[in-house]
Amino acid sequence: MTDGRLAILLHSHMPYVEGFGTWPFGEEWLWEAIATSYLPLLDVLEDGAPVTLGLTPVLCDQLEAPGAIERCLAFLREVRPASHALDVAEATDDAVAAELERGAEEYARAADRLPADLLGAFAPFAAWTSAATHPILPLLATDAGVRLQVRTGIEAHRARFGDWWRGGFWLPECATAPWLHALLEEAGVHATCVDLTDVLGHGDERHLRPLQTEAGPLLVPIDRVAIDLVWSAEGYPSHAAYRDSHRRTARDHRPWANDGAVYDRERADEQARADAADFVARVAERVRGGGLCVCALDTELLGHWWHEGPRWLRFVVDEAARRGLELGHLDDALAEAEPAGADALADVVTTWGDPRDLSTWSGPQVAELAWAARAAELDVLAAPAGERAVRELLALQSSDWAFLATRETAGAYPRERFDGHLAALRSALTDPHAEPELRNLAPHLAAGALLEP
Repeated sequence: MTDGRLAILLHSHMPYVEGFGTWPFGEEWLWEAIATSYLPLLDVLEDGAPVTLGLTPVLCDQLEAPGAIERCLAFLREVRPASHALDVAEATDDAVAAELERGAEEYARAADRLPADLLGAFAPFAAWTSAATHPILPLLATDAGVRLQVRTGIEAHRARFGDWWRGGFWLPECATAPWLHALLEEAGVHATCVDLTDVLGHGDERHLRPLQTEAGPLLVPIDRVAIDLVWSAEGYPSHAAYRDSHRRTARDHRPWANDGAVYDRERADEQARADAADFVARVAERVRGGGLCVCALDTELLGHWWHEGPRWLRFVVDEAARRGLELGHLDDALAEAEPAGADALADVVTTWGDPRDLSTWSGPQVAELAWAARAAELDVLAAPAGERAVRELLALQSSDWAFLATRETAGAYPRERFDGHLAALRSALTDPHAEPELRNLAPHLAAGALLEP
């Protein structure tokens, strides 16, 4: 690869909230993400944006769960219009009331746009998969546990979307360790992303070249120089004109901009165009001497947390074409890349957490969750476990519960979910023939992985 290029990789993930609570914590997170992130992104993809899309199996499980889309539609057509109307009635500022009414129209358009088969609509763009329920793989207790998570995720992707010959696999939270490489290769993983910022140094040009492991999979460094333009305290979403995602009305609506003014869509669009031009110019300079800049973002940042994110992405695609910056699918770029050796990473354990180690998911604040999950994994391996126990284990291993507990952003919800799955797992171990009670979690279960040496 002689000319530098940009690949934008969107990691789409939601914890398994479908059927587990509503507001303020529960399945309404998913309905909001559908309305504000997934549908706007689908519009950009259908218009031809060369963006690499990853969908976690646990997100797909929820999008295809029986009744999920119908409940989402009811939320968009009944709950949100009513909540906007209540906020409008209480507004003391005419401009705020007008913005609330405009916001209600966005939900109405989302309801009209929502396809009956949302997962099917994403199928032509689904490129990368992940582990079944988004666990921190280096924290699992056994190779068998890793195989179960990885193979269940891959089998789910193949069953839903067909071929997966390019083998792109998102390591949950970019959590990697050298002993995982052989297990990934065994499962058919060709490439996965890693955050080596603290290993190579911020801005080092070695972030612009994939690394070839001895075991097989390519390690693809994500580039914090590009990512931090978007995803940092001083990043684009903090600019004055954008919608303030923190200041909310009594019913969780956001009619204000970051500078305190009433939100103005046209003003925000002007800022998004300017920020897209700035992003493309900076990345073009970054790869002027060659290399691959991988800008990996959580899909939900675009729309759900940064309201203008999907429009910014559309402007980036247009600006890259105008400036001649090659923006393409990550798999295509990797097929032409000349990887460097990964010898220097033989002992490296890293994540894209803060800090970039395992402490977000195993530090003192949540250590008991990490140990309980490992003990439960060993219990399942030691017992004649049925599918219900295995599925409860997968639910228990999700990285989301420890993350939310560490960040203290969801009250008691993550610990309640963890404790509930642990109790259900223990109950299921007493009856190996119990029917699964987790709705649509991991319907493509690779249970045989637990039995392999």
